[in-house]
Amino acid sequence: MTEELIIRISIAAMLGGIIGLERNYRAKEAGFRTHFLVALGSALFMVISQYGFTSGMTGSAKVSFDPSRIASQVVTGIGFIGAGTIIFQKHVVKGLTTAAGVWVTAAIGLACGAGMYILATAATFFVLLCLEILSVLLNRFGTRNISLTFTAPNKAGIATTATKLKQEGIKIFNYSIKEQRTAEGSRYKVTLEIKVRRSQYEQKMAYFIDEFAGVSIESIE
Repeated sequence: MTEELIIRISIAAMLGGIIGLERNYRAKEAGFRTHFLVALGSALFMVISQYGFTSGMTGSAKVSFDPSRIASQVVTGIGFIGAGTIIFQKHVVKGLTTAAGVWVTAAIGLACGAGMYILATAATFFVLLCLEILSVLLNRFGTRNISLTFTAPNKAGIATTATKLKQEGIKIFNYSIKEQRTAEGSRYKVTLEIKVRRSQYEQKMAYFIDEFAGVSIESIE
């Protein structure tokens, strides 16, 4: 019996590790170790909930035994790990896909702990399929949020820059303007939150650097 349980948690760790390797390849916040441990821990909790308390309950008719109770707490507890991978920065939410991946990895671990190897393997396949297809589609059709900071000698230069960006099909969804007074006179520091297509990212970076006369770009994030 012990050998069977070791096989369950081993398969869970292997499937979680496969998902983690894909996340490592994409340089995401939660990688191999996180997914490996989540799947392993979930499988172990399932095994404990099924077999860890049976010896103490034999011969007692008044004790109710529900093996799903510990497993259900895994679903709730994994939310804390998932929340740690979600970042809200500059009006953009990042890490939701990684958090969902950790969540489904826990479900795969629970399935392995219950001995449902084929179901867990199929779920792992669909997770990888989803992540890879999503990556390809995002690189081709998705957009990337960029923080563009530049200085201009006057407000006319700001207006000209914004107009050229819009003509290039670049969406400006947030901006801030600060006046800086120096010995040479006033200059304006502008921060724009913009969106560009991922497939055009490198082209737009070169465009930002070369296009605007009289405008000095301080940073592109």
